[in-house]
Amino acid sequence: MADLIIMSSDATEKQVNKVINKIKNMGFNVNISKGTEKTIIGIIGDTRGISDEVFKIMPGVIEVISILRDYKLASREFHPHNTIIKVNSIKIGEGTITIIAGPCSIESKSQLLSTAKHIKSKGAHILRGAAYKPRTSPYAFLGLGKEGLEILKDIKEEVKIPIITEVLSIDEIEEIAEVADILQIGARNMYNYPLLKKVGEIDKPILLKRSFSATIKEFLSCAEYILKEGNQNVILCERGIRSFDNDFTRNTLDLSAIPVLKKETHLPVIVDPSHGTGRRDIIIPMSKAAIAAGADGLMIEVHPKPEEALSDGFQSLTFDLFGKLIDEITPIIKVIGKKIPSFPL
Repeated sequence: MADLIIMSSDATEKQVNKVINKIKNMGFNVNISKGTEKTIIGIIGDTRGISDEVFKIMPGVIEVISILRDYKLASREFHPHNTIIKVNSIKIGEGTITIIAGPCSIESKSQLLSTAKHIKSKGAHILRGAAYKPRTSPYAFLGLGKEGLEILKDIKEEVKIPIITEVLSIDEIEEIAEVADILQIGARNMYNYPLLKKVGEIDKPILLKRSFSATIKEFLSCAEYILKEGNQNVILCERGIRSFDNDFTRNTLDLSAIPVLKKETHLPVIVDPSHGTGRRDIIIPMSKAAIAAGADGLMIEVHPKPEEALSDGFQSLTFDLFGKLIDEITPIIKVIGKKIPSFPL
């Protein structure tokens, strides 16, 4: 089984192209990573039937590596350099901290407009807000649906800010992709393989949230479903897992997952301390901890009047608290050598 072809530092362009053409003639696609000392050619597809010897004898090849992980395309072995995802002028994963903020649900245009203006004024880069909401109870607020998408579209144009919103089913992908800059796959849909495969076919970044019961291996394997279909713009989101103790927090924010993911995969890692804790009063310290642990950004729930929110008001920051969060994470960002990119987009 051959997954990675390592070319020597003095391999000629002709030798590299010959290997690439051979791979393509066998029915596979390639991923090319050029470094200062060597070129790595990754084979995309099921390579279990390919013998290492086929490539070892080719001029310029110094090593052939097999990747045994279930998440080959997501692995850092296959793609050693960090993936940088562009959303307008924002580059997620490029040594910067990307701030995604907004309400859990879109409730009205005035609610979303005031939130969008405020978070942008404080340095946030992307507006979040759900038009379609998956809820535990069918009697809870399930979102405004198409009306919510129209509101998102209007706010995006008026405030000049990119948006992310959740997609719940295959039927919603097309209409949401027309409005959203990033499509979110929520924790409840992490194992929805048909949905993962379908969003893998579109040319839009996908933010994949870790299910509250998922291992890191399962999380990366689900990302693999998207990557395998051709969409390489996947953002991972740690949003808390279920543990034996939920007396004090809604979930347990798995901070250890951040450095583990940064080591295992080339994909950017965003942390959602709002769902990870379910407590407004500890979102700021957990945000600081997430950044210190190596996260590429934060996803924060913000609402103009959390006490009146139709969903997740208890874990939503007020406008003042969001400003306080930005003020308190800024020194940590500077200490670890990163920065918060600024507008204009």
